[in-house]
Amino acid sequence: MAFLARVVVTPRADVLDPQGQAVESALHSLGFDESSGVRVGRFVELELEGSDRAVAEQRLGEMCEKLLANLVVEDYRFELEEAE
Repeated sequence: MAFLARVVVTPRADVLDPQGQAVESALHSLGFDESSGVRVGRFVELELEGSDRAVAEQRLGEMCEKLLANLVVEDYRFELEEAE
């Protein structure tokens, strides 16, 4: 089966995010004062093959933990759907 995966990697909540702070400051200077808690991360989209959804989720988790996210300072989450 073919799957489409979308992975979001963000700084952990307990890690300083200077890029997020800079974006939040810029938003405020542009008059978007309602914004807060800005975190800047990465988005990764990929296709993968798996015999079933459980296998694909397991393999994707391994990819995230071994390469896509630095677990010391980043968290990740992903969505997985069957590719068309």
